[in-house]
This record gives sequence, structure tokens and C-alpha cells, in this order.
Amino acid sequence: MKQSFVTESGNVKKGETVDKRDAKLAMAHIYVAMTALLLGGLAGLLQVMVRSGQFELPWGISYYQVLTVHGILLGLILTTFFIFGFQISAVSRTAGTLSDKQRRSGWVGFGVMTLGTAMAATMVLLNEASVLYTFYAPLMAHWVFYLGLAFVVVGSWIGGFAQIARYIQWKRENGKQPGPLLSFMVVVNNLMWVICSLGVAIAVLFQFLPWSLGLVDRIDVLMSRTLFWYFGHPLVYFWLLPAYMIWYTIIPKIIGGKIFSDALARLSFLLFLLFSIPVGFHHQLTEPGIDAFWKFLQVVLTFMVVIPSLMTAFAMFATFESVGRAKGATGLFDFFKKLPWGDVRFLVPFIGMVAFIPAGAGGLINASNQMNQVIHNTIWVTGHFHLTVATTVVLTFFGAMYWLVPHLTGRVLTPQLNRLGIIQGIVWTVGMSIMSGAMHAVGLLGAPRRSNFSTYGGSEQAVEWIPYQIAQAVGGTILFIGIALVLYIFIQLAFFAPKGQQEYPIGEVEENAQTTPMFLENWKMWVTICVALILLAYTVPFIDMFQNGPPGSIGYKLW
Repeated sequence: MKQSFVTESGNVKKGETVDKRDAKLAMAHIYVAMTALLLGGLAGLLQVMVRSGQFELPWGISYYQVLTVHGILLGLILTTFFIFGFQISAVSRTAGTLSDKQRRSGWVGFGVMTLGTAMAATMVLLNEASVLYTFYAPLMAHWVFYLGLAFVVVGSWIGGFAQIARYIQWKRENGKQPGPLLSFMVVVNNLMWVICSLGVAIAVLFQFLPWSLGLVDRIDVLMSRTLFWYFGHPLVYFWLLPAYMIWYTIIPKIIGGKIFSDALARLSFLLFLLFSIPVGFHHQLTEPGIDAFWKFLQVVLTFMVVIPSLMTAFAMFATFESVGRAKGATGLFDFFKKLPWGDVRFLVPFIGMVAFIPAGAGGLINASNQMNQVIHNTIWVTGHFHLTVATTVVLTFFGAMYWLVPHLTGRVLTPQLNRLGIIQGIVWTVGMSIMSGAMHAVGLLGAPRRSNFSTYGGSEQAVEWIPYQIAQAVGGTILFIGIALVLYIFIQLAFFAPKGQQEYPIGEVEENAQTTPMFLENWKMWVTICVALILLAYTVPFIDMFQNGPPGSIGYKLW
């Protein structure tokens, strides 16, 4: 099937483009994200090579240095900067061009985030902050590392508030009607990010910074871990919801269909806001100091996110079927044949959707009290992260990049780059299947996460793990080839592809879809419910930690 990568006339209609000033701001974020992909991907390749037992790091580089670089650059910097670049473009495209003040706030936020990234990365590269992505106490990093993380969070707040402000302006200008769906989703994601990142900001500013500066001798380890995971699990949904934005609003336009239901899409996002934050204890099921009742409550709340996930799956496959039927499909699954499999903008995100099926099943295992005991702190969990974030989310971002970057830079996706993007998606899928599959399998055999396995010597267990570690190295090498391909495509789309007007595809809602009820935009109500759930899940446990917890653990310095 011949694919069209621009509108039929070759021109994008007036009002359907992102303002050039906003595009410049969005691209600045994406440049940082792609740099993080290169450096973090290289660190990931070094990791799997070391774990295979066939490679030693040169120049005195520590395994935990590259592990920390990989986790922070890909898990936090790549995702956050790409998400903000996409969200800036989404708000500008659907709610209107940012005001000068809003754009200035966006640049300030970008500058603060970039400064924080440079500070934290410098300390890791100097081997003064090899404390891993989770920076658990009693490991201590240099205070500059913690200050850098604080800057990344605060900068994201500044940039996020600018996006929310544009949505508020649209609402004031357009009276009592639902705001643009994509901008609405951006607001939900920013609200969730601000609320959840308060936890890590408090931990860094009031615990880790004073401790690393020598102002206090002790840190409450349980409190610091609880504050981290108050942030850490919603972070997964901060990654995931932009992928859902693309699935709900962009993919229908690309495949020639329409959005199944505006109301369903908004409700699913609000449910993610409610049920993604008060669930951090399911990462702490094996930790003492937290009463079993509160762990059980948060496990229940964790399982509630299955509901909006299934709503999303239903909406997407309803859209796929509608498109297929409109193109003449008659059999039960014939509609799949009518989908544009030769269009990288659809194919790569679709692979991400499919990957979310086993990833979601693995998440249910991680969150289950009994089954979690089998895989807790094993490399199974790492394999799960690589299915959710590094496959579902990242492939969706790559698929979006193929139309987003040329739209923002005034270029077009050529048929040649489209074919190369398809090859890249296949390479990524093969590499991740091998690497993540090996991680899941050896995790069930008890192989630990966060380890290079060299400490296990020639033990019987270590020998049993060797084939799986080699498989991880093979898969990781293939993945690095995929990173090289996507970076080449990015450079082409940003600087060398032919000049033109690439469509920013935004789907329209089905004509017979239910009218969107206005209570879905009652922000006071939804934020109040969200805060109430957080207070319900955390107030008593925090009081108990203050009153009955240990005095803290003595930390030690790494530099």
C-alpha cells in the first residue's frame, strides 16, 4: 500500500502548524533527549557486556558508574526532555501559540533542567555519585548531584506550569466547552508529575542535601525510600501517558480513522491521575516498618490502573476495527490487513502497544504481594522496565519523532527514511525480545538486579546464569544498533531531509460519539479526590514512621 507522509496537497492547512518560536523551544528539549539516548545507550551496552563476563571496563571506570549513567540518562533525562518537547508542541498545536510570558517560562524551565542534568552527570562521571538511578541511602553522593536532581525537578515544574497556563488561557477565551483533548491530556500528565515529584523534591532538599553537606549525621532510610517510591511509581505513568496521548489522538489520524470517544479518553486519563500516585508501597512489600494493612491498600489501588489500561486497549482496537471495516474488511480479524503497516508512524507505536501486553502482565506480578516475593530485587524487574519504558514508551516516542521532528524543523519524512525507520523498529524489537526475555528468565532463577555478577565467582548459580548473561549482551548489542539507526534518522529529519511541510496529525472524534460531559473538566473535584486518596494511603504510615521508626542509618561517603 502506498503511504502518504504529508497532506495530499503537499501543504499543511493554516492553523495546523506549531508556531516557529514554540517549535524552537520544543526542539531544544528533543536535542537534549537525543543526546541522552546516545550516552545512556552506550552506558547500557557497556553494562550488558560486563555482565556477560567477556568484557572489563577500561580506565578504572566502575560498573556502577555506567549503571547510574544508563538509568538516569534514559530513565529520567531522555523521557522527561522528550515528553516536554512533545507536550509543548501539543499545547501549541491544539490550544494555540504560547504567549511570550509562557514561552519565556518554558525556556527558563529548560535552562534549569539542563543545568541540573549537567551537574548530576558531571558528578556521576567523576565517580562521586555512583548511587544508581534510585540513589538509595545509606549510599551517599556528592551534594552537587542532589542539587542537580533538584534543579531538574524544579525546572520541570516551571516548564509544566507554562503548558498548563496556555490551557487555562484557552478555556478563558472559549467559554464553557471542553478544552482540546490533547491539551487536556497534557494538563493531566503535568498535574500528576508535579504532585508525585513533590516526594523526591522533599527527600532531596530536606534529607539528602543536608546529609551530603555534613549538616546532619544520619538519614531516615525508610522515610527516604518511601518518599522516593511515592514519586517512583507515578514516574512510570508520567512516561506512559504521553504514549497514550499519541495512541488516542495521533494514531487514529495516521491510519485514516477517528477518535473512538473523547469522553472515554478523558476519563481514562483522570483515572490514571487518581490511581497512579498513592501506590508506592507495592515497591516496598519486603520492607519492615510499614504495616501490612497499608501495603495491602496500596496494592489494591495499584490494581485499579488496570481499568484505564483496558479502556485504552478497547478504544484503540475499536478505532482499528472501524478503519478496517470502512476499507472493506469483513472477517473477524480482517481489519488488521487494512491497517497501514508500511507507515513507520503507525507500525513502530503499534509494536509498543503489543509489547505492553506482556509488560502489563509482568506489572501485575510485580504488584502482587505473593508473586512479588519470587521476583523481588531480581533482574526480572529490570526486564519488566525494559518492556514498559524501553519498548512501549520509547518505541511510541520514536514513532512520534518521525512526524514531530520534521514538522518542527520544516522538513518531511521521505520514503527512504520511512523504510529505515521500519528497519530500526524491527531491530529494536528483536534486540529487546532477546535481552528482556533473558532478564525475565534468569530473574526467575534468582539472578539479582544491580549486579555485574562478578562477585559470585564460579559458584554453581553463576555458571547457570552465564548463557542468559551472554543473551543479554547479544540483545543489548542489537539494541545499540537500533539506537545508532534512530539517531541517524533524527539527524536527517532535523537537518538534512528535504524542506517541506510535514503534517502534525491530530484526529477528530467520531460523529456519533457521546458528548463529553463537563464534569470531566471539574479540576477542583478531581484534584481533591486525588489528594484525598494520597492522604488516605500515606498519612497514618508517615505518622507511624515519625513516631516509631528507627533513628536512621549512618551513611558513608563515596568520594
